[in-house]
Amino acid sequence: MKSIRTILLLILFCAMPASGNAAAPSTGERLRVLVSSDIGGTDPDDFQSMVHLFVYADLFDIEGLVSSPFGQGRKSDILTVIDRYERDYPKLKTYSTTYPTAAALRGITKQGALDAPGSSGVSQPTEGSSWIIESALRDDPRPLHLLVWGGIEDLAQALHDAPNILPKLRVFFIGGPNKKWSVDAYNYIEQNHPNLWMIESNATYRGWFVGGNQEGEWGNKEFVTQHIAGRGALGDYFATQLKGTIKMGDTPSLARLIHGCPEDPTQPSWGGQYVRVWDGRKTIFDHLTTAADTTEVFGVTEFALPVPPGFSAKHTATMTFDGGVPTSAGVNEGKVLRFRFSPRDAKVWSYVIESNFSPLDGKSGKFNALPPSIHQTSKPSSTHPNWWIDDPDPSAAEGVHPGAKSVSRWREEFLRDFAVRMSRCANPAPPSPPTRNEAAKIRE
Repeated sequence: MKSIRTILLLILFCAMPASGNAAAPSTGERLRVLVSSDIGGTDPDDFQSMVHLFVYADLFDIEGLVSSPFGQGRKSDILTVIDRYERDYPKLKTYSTTYPTAAALRGITKQGALDAPGSSGVSQPTEGSSWIIESALRDDPRPLHLLVWGGIEDLAQALHDAPNILPKLRVFFIGGPNKKWSVDAYNYIEQNHPNLWMIESNATYRGWFVGGNQEGEWGNKEFVTQHIAGRGALGDYFATQLKGTIKMGDTPSLARLIHGCPEDPTQPSWGGQYVRVWDGRKTIFDHLTTAADTTEVFGVTEFALPVPPGFSAKHTATMTFDGGVPTSAGVNEGKVLRFRFSPRDAKVWSYVIESNFSPLDGKSGKFNALPPSIHQTSKPSSTHPNWWIDDPDPSAAEGVHPGAKSVSRWREEFLRDFAVRMSRCANPAPPSPPTRNEAAKIRE
C-alpha cells in the first residue's frame, strides 16, 4: 500500500503545472544547481539563458556559476549579467525573499578551464573544477544538479581529481556543438565514469527555438519585443543579444527542473524527454576512410592510424574536418597515431591531415555520419545505466533534430511563464491585501 501511494505521489509530482508564481517541482526540498557556461564565447545565447536563470533564481539553491571553455568567454561575462540582476533585485525580492543577492552570486562565480586539455581529456585543476568538487562534497543529502552549457572540461577534471563526487551529481550536458569542441573531455568521462548520472542533449535542446507555435507574440523575435525588452535591466540586456531574437539553447537544462521530474529524464518536461543511451556510439577506424565508411552522428569518431616509418617525436600531425574547427592534434601512442572528433551533423564529412612529416602531409579521406539504427537504439546500454540521450523516434523530431519536439510542444507554456517572470523586473509585486486583523484596525 505504501509503495502504491509513493508511485501516485511521484506521478502527481512529475505532472505539477508551473507558472510564473509557482515553486519548482520538488519533494519539499529546494534543488541544488551549479551552472557551467561558455558565456561570452562562441555563442551569445548563454547571456540569454543566464538572464532566464536569474529571474527564476528564487526557486533554487544556486551553488556555483563557472565560466567554461571555449572561446574568449570569461568569468567577467557572468559578472556582467549579475550587474544587471543587481539593478532589478529590489523589484524581484518583492515577489520572493529567496532571490539571492548579487553579492551572493558574485561569491560563487568561478573561472574554469581556459584551454583544451589534450587527448587525455584532463589537465590541471581549475578554480571551477575545484568548486564543483567542494560543492558536491558539501554536507548536504541533496544531489547537485550540474548544468553544463559549454565545455565539459571542468566536470572531467573534477571527476578525475575526486571520483567520489560521482554519486552526488545529476549532470545535464548541452552537447551537439559543445561535444564537438569538448570531445576529449567527453571521451574521458564516457570511458572512465560510466555510472555517472547524465543527460546528453545533442539536439533536443533545439526545441526551445525551433518548432512549436511561433505565430504572433510567440515568434522568436516578436516575443522579445513584446515580453522582454523594457522589462528592467535584465530585459534590456537580453534584447541586445542575437539582435533581439530568442535562442536560449541552454535553458532546457533548467526548464526541466522547473517543470518536470528531476530524477526521471524519461518523463515529459519543459527541458525535453529522453531515453536510455545505447552501446556502440564510438567508432574507431584503423585506416584512411571513404564515404562508404560510417559512424554515428553525435558519437565519438577516432582514427587510430599506424604510425608511418620515420615518424618521430619531432613530427606533428593535425586532422582538419570539413576545413573547420576544432582540429584534432594527432597523439603518437607508439604504434598508432590517434585523432578524435565528434560529428554534429548527419552528412558525409571530409578530412585532411597537415603534417611536417611529408609522407603523411596531405593525406585525406571521407566518412559518413549517420543516425543510429532502430536495432541499435532499442537496446539500452549495458555499461551506462544512468545515461540518457535524445529520443531517436522520428515522431519526437523537429525536422532533422531528434527529440526536439519534446521541448517545442511546450513552447507557449514555457514562454508564457517566462513572460510573467520578466514582468517582475519591471514592476514590484502589488501590496498584499490587509489581513482580517489589519482590516479591523483600519476600520477602528
